[in-house]
Amino acid sequence: MLDHIGLSVTDLKRSRCFYDAVMPALGAACVMAVTLEETGGTYEGAGYGRDGKPSFWIGSGGRTQGSLHVAFVAPTRAAVDAFYTAAIGSGAADNGPPGIRPHYHANYYAAFVLDLDGHNIEAVCHLPE
Repeated sequence: MLDHIGLSVTDLKRSRCFYDAVMPALGAACVMAVTLEETGGTYEGAGYGRDGKPSFWIGSGGRTQGSLHVAFVAPTRAAVDAFYTAAIGSGAADNGPPGIRPHYHANYYAAFVLDLDGHNIEAVCHLPE
């Protein structure tokens, strides 16, 4: 249903370093960037995705206000673990270590972190072991 989602961050360079470190665990990378010059000085951002298609954007504009939750699909439970390890190692705060969340469903294996701007970022695998 969604084509892409974007959120504003307080420090684009710092956040790019963070997401550059965690996205490979999910099979994604920065596939596009736009500069202030390209947008007429109104926006600068980086788009992450697969196969050249950006689906998750971070950009200038200051931290998105309010609580934001983004959940990324992980292809395996090991990818959830790798995401969590990379995120914590890159400065994220723990918001729920990797594990089964049976209150969602029997195979809901996820990890939650708070990114550098406090956004609740999740990696989830819905497959059995």
